[in-house]
Amino acid sequence: MLGLDFLEFRILDLLDILLVAVLLYYIYKLVKGSAAINIFIGIVIIYLIWKLTQLLQMEMLSSVLGEFIGVGMFALIVVFQQEIRKFLLMVGSTSFNGKNNWFQLNFSNRENKTQDYVDTIVSACKKLGSTKTGALIVIKRNTKLEFVKNTGDHMDIKVNRPIIESIFYKNSTLHDGAIVIEDGRITATRVILPVSNDRDIPLRFGLRHRAAVGISEKTDAVALVVSEETGQISYLKNGEFNIFDDLEKLTEQIKQDLD
Repeated sequence: MLGLDFLEFRILDLLDILLVAVLLYYIYKLVKGSAAINIFIGIVIIYLIWKLTQLLQMEMLSSVLGEFIGVGMFALIVVFQQEIRKFLLMVGSTSFNGKNNWFQLNFSNRENKTQDYVDTIVSACKKLGSTKTGALIVIKRNTKLEFVKNTGDHMDIKVNRPIIESIFYKNSTLHDGAIVIEDGRITATRVILPVSNDRDIPLRFGLRHRAAVGISEKTDAVALVVSEETGQISYLKNGEFNIFDDLEKLTEQIKQDLD
């Protein structure tokens, strides 16, 4: 019977598996679609080779790889600095009582509300783009945005297209800065966002785009920018630009990111 000991399964084993699954899910969400996923895969491969060399008792190669992995932990902190920050923000801002509850049950109602206001936002951006009216819209996900909302004017207005268009109208007193949208409501206007210092941002993108990159680097919020020069709509997530020629695909992507 001793040979069957490995078949014993405890409640703690189930909890262990669930926690690892949640951890891997959050890591996947952070690195999905970015260069970090390739770096992460490379690290995993090196780690597996190291374990294999230990199993085969290849002492010299095992020692070299062991030293590399030991020093590499410090390199990981540098390479994945933004991802680690976003991971900690994501975990720290997750609330069992909030709308981002891990065990949220009322999915259908929330999905319908999300669909309604995302459609409205994209429709407004399309109209603003057709008249080459610049706009910067930040949509909250998990991370609280009080530190940027406090730089602007607090509002509490249900999202609708005429309101968004009137805010960014060139002669409007509210058109400077960004607006913040939370749960389908405009909660702040004339917001000043942190500007990214990333030198890889193409020169054709102006201050609005750099501000959108900045807020998406420092939080898990997503941002929409309408270019004043071209009318093009840019979607910013995790500090990266996404250009959608098909606005239906853009709408679906935003809904997926907010769910």
